[in-house]
Amino acid sequence: MADSFYFNLRHHFKHRETIMNRPSNSNSGSQSRRQFLQQTGRVAVGAALAGLAAPRVHAAENNTIRLALIGCGGRGSGAVGNAMNSPFGPVKLVAMADVFEDRLSRAHTSLSKAFGDRVDVPKDRQFIGFDAYKKAIDCLGPGDVAMLTSFAYVRSLQAEYAVSKGVNVFMEKSFGPDAPALRRLVRVGEEADKKNVKIAAGLQCRHSVNRQELIKRMRDGELGDFMLARAYRIHPVGGMGKKPEKYGELEWQIRNFTRFPWVSGGLFAEMNIHQIDELCWLKGDWPVIARGIGGRMANSQDHGQEFDSYSIEWTFADGTKATDGVRWLGGHCFSEFATYVHGTKCAAQFSGNIHAGETRIYKSQRIAKDNIAWEAPPEKYNPWDAEWNSLLQNIREDKPQNEAKRAALSNFADLMGRAAVNSGREITWEEMTKSTFQLYPGKIDDLNYDSEPPVKPDANGFYPVPVPGVWNET
Repeated sequence: MADSFYFNLRHHFKHRETIMNRPSNSNSGSQSRRQFLQQTGRVAVGAALAGLAAPRVHAAENNTIRLALIGCGGRGSGAVGNAMNSPFGPVKLVAMADVFEDRLSRAHTSLSKAFGDRVDVPKDRQFIGFDAYKKAIDCLGPGDVAMLTSFAYVRSLQAEYAVSKGVNVFMEKSFGPDAPALRRLVRVGEEADKKNVKIAAGLQCRHSVNRQELIKRMRDGELGDFMLARAYRIHPVGGMGKKPEKYGELEWQIRNFTRFPWVSGGLFAEMNIHQIDELCWLKGDWPVIARGIGGRMANSQDHGQEFDSYSIEWTFADGTKATDGVRWLGGHCFSEFATYVHGTKCAAQFSGNIHAGETRIYKSQRIAKDNIAWEAPPEKYNPWDAEWNSLLQNIREDKPQNEAKRAALSNFADLMGRAAVNSGREITWEEMTKSTFQLYPGKIDDLNYDSEPPVKPDANGFYPVPVPGVWNET
């Protein structure tokens, strides 16, 4: 158990968060696009020779829940570790899919080393390509789980296919780069309800028992009436360098997903959806207006499309507020990673560093160690393990679980904040949820290796950055 827990911590607390923070101009070990496509062809041919249709896997144990990992980066490998840790197993990884062969190969090696024969993914169940997710899902059946752990640009279409096949879904955040993708995901959730398909969304803090306890205490009136919730995600994040010649444009952008909003929603939306989900959960409502300010440091050498500072305020229907402060700069700047809530009686801490379940109620509005009235004990399960415990238990006991709509609504609030900063305008909930703006204007279902990405660099290798007052996302 100790080895599995270390694996879990390593993948979540490093890969899920800090893999995004590395400067992306050093990609040693990555292959050229031509080499990648050549290897892709060999893997695809191997899979085809093994059988024209991907075989449904039948485990020897009839109570084994089979997993297909679709998106083999750090977050996907970490999620496999969480599933393996669960007392509601056994589970077995039986298929893997990615658009990049090198990512699949590395993940297969590390997972096999960590979990032995619980990783049963021979070459004929390793799929490469933009349609590889279909082949991996076709290996599963009712009661199994498609793990959708790639990026937001394909979240809804992959979930749609899994639900059409009656396969349960675990989908990582974020859930859509723009409003049309999120509306599609809501429709997928509605279809899942009709089929009794379970959908778990990667907002793992919702499964934190400490946070659930604080929410209960709030609803029981211990803090008084809600006045304000505030979140901070202030820590260094490296910039993206210029694209090396050996990479094709589409490959480069997908590999550097947080730097390109069309792939992931962008660094802010991708990472801060957790904080924004917490703010909405604390209030128990969705905001009606967002406004914000953001920018980049002077003479920034970041070639990506993101700002490095954001300050956003959401207003709820009753006039109360929630705020999120973000700064990705290092140097001598202070750091903070936490969420707080203030009621008319007193304040509380809701979340700690790297999503730790550090919850406590203070005697007054003063946030200080010498002013604590109540503090939750350490959690038995970290939030990532807890969310898998919930999903696997609900599958085994055939209890309903469908987090698609809630995840989409939190993502709408997330995109409201992004749009407010990028455009320099106040953005309403109605504007955002009805927006027809698309970061990838084509049909994402038809994306392939020859597709043109929706953004291109200038002569110096810099990609377009939003200009407030000019940019529009609604």
